[in-house]
Amino acid sequence: MARAIRYFELNTGAKIPSVGLGTWQAAPGVVGNAVAIAIKHGYWHIDCAQVYGNEKEIGSVLKKLLEDGVVKREDLWITSKLWNTNHAPEDVPEALEATLQDLQLNYLDLYLIHWPVSMKKGAVGFEHKDLTQPDILSTWRAMEALYVSGKARAIGVSNFSSKKLGDLLEVARIPPAVVQVECHPVWQQPKLHALCKSKGIHLTGFSPLGSPGTGTVKTEVLKNPVLVTIAEKLGKSPAQIALRWGLQMGHSVLPKSTNEVRIKENFDVFDWSIPEDLFAKFSEIDQERLIKAMVFVHETFGAYRTVEELWDGEILSWNAATATATA
Repeated sequence: MARAIRYFELNTGAKIPSVGLGTWQAAPGVVGNAVAIAIKHGYWHIDCAQVYGNEKEIGSVLKKLLEDGVVKREDLWITSKLWNTNHAPEDVPEALEATLQDLQLNYLDLYLIHWPVSMKKGAVGFEHKDLTQPDILSTWRAMEALYVSGKARAIGVSNFSSKKLGDLLEVARIPPAVVQVECHPVWQQPKLHALCKSKGIHLTGFSPLGSPGTGTVKTEVLKNPVLVTIAEKLGKSPAQIALRWGLQMGHSVLPKSTNEVRIKENFDVFDWSIPEDLFAKFSEIDQERLIKAMVFVHETFGAYRTVEELWDGEILSWNAATATATA
């Protein structure tokens, strides 16, 4: 019988639900309904961020579901993220308070530094002129204080390369519990996986379906021949195969959808598994980072002159089998 893999244990002792609902690029007026549908179908992990601009709507829905007894607060896992404009140590607790107010909660289960990128306080949008020099250590010290206070029951980082995570681990008093990054069969992150495993850090994969429908990503993960072939053999959708691959790799996944049929389908990944012979086929997939975040790269402003600097070289296409062998 297949191992369900419904939770992963963090280095804090907390258990993070393995499948969460992503809310990035979920439109206001639609996202609240998607969250309500997802929770009613068993998703107890909701991934939010201040910059997504929809936390107030999500908060209204959470309040109603909690008041109506649909779910208990202790059963929910709510993640949010510190935006780039609030990296100054004195701004970090204020940013968390604003998010808690919007979500109508007393604490977060997980609070992440959204990017290893800082911007001028109050900056709106993604203007290069607003990029500043990040001081990740001082920002992390403020995050550690939030963990000690109990308002963030776990802390971590997002969009960090293996090198940036390693650098943080050398100076952190409280190590990150989670690193949330792009991760799917076309960008498997073997080097980061290995580092996380060796240090007891949990990896969460955002865009586990490769961000179809965003209009900004050209490569279609769900049309990859390996996924399509395995899906046909197992009688599942390519999306279900991509998600189950993530769980069997040992990381949580954050599929985003506002469509009830797909929300339900994406949660049907627990009572079956990908057999070893088919799982091995994933190593044949050429690798490519799809979300490169060129917006944070500039020849004059900010910390990163090239996309290679932002990701410390972890952007190239390669064969996953080779990458695993050399990670």
